[in-house]
Amino acid sequence: MNKEVEEKKENEAIKVEFSDKAKKLRELKGKKGEGGAKGKETEKREKDEKKKDWEKEYKELYEKYVRLHAEFDNFKKRITKDKEEAIRFANQTLIQEILPFVDNLERSLEHAHEAKNIDALKEGIEMTIRHFLKVLEKYGLEPIKAEGEPFDPNIHEAIMQVETDEVEPDKVVQELQKGYKLHGRVIRPATVTVSKKKNS
Repeated sequence: MNKEVEEKKENEAIKVEFSDKAKKLRELKGKKGEGGAKGKETEKREKDEKKKDWEKEYKELYEKYVRLHAEFDNFKKRITKDKEEAIRFANQTLIQEILPFVDNLERSLEHAHEAKNIDALKEGIEMTIRHFLKVLEKYGLEPIKAEGEPFDPNIHEAIMQVETDEVEPDKVVQELQKGYKLHGRVIRPATVTVSKKKNS
């Protein structure tokens, strides 16, 4: 009897102990579950904050890009306009320096009918042309040497050959129209006649 009572008490004690352990285990699991849920919420919140930061940074960078693109576009338009203006008025200074010669020639033409001394009129026109060419030289214009020079197809344009023994073959005999270079570049070749050996 005593043995049965003791066994019964022992079984009840084991049950209580087991029940306590099971309870504690449930509590631990509950806490773990709560902690896990809280951890996930924190992680989600951090991800959301990071996402917001990235979105904000992206928006700022995009706005900067749009502003820079607009500024660059305006800059290109301004440069193009300035370039067009520069090309349109590139010869303004040259033209301003040429106009006085045009005035002189017009005055000479007006007085040509009244002029008794043709030589004086001729001298005035020649002087005007000389001064005019000096102004053009300031801007890089250079006359091409022709008469008496060896024929050079790069700077001379031959329209005729002249048979002669007085001049070596392939020499410029006569200049029919002056040629010019601008800063070393031929803008108009000299029109010439060229010597060739006489057929015996």
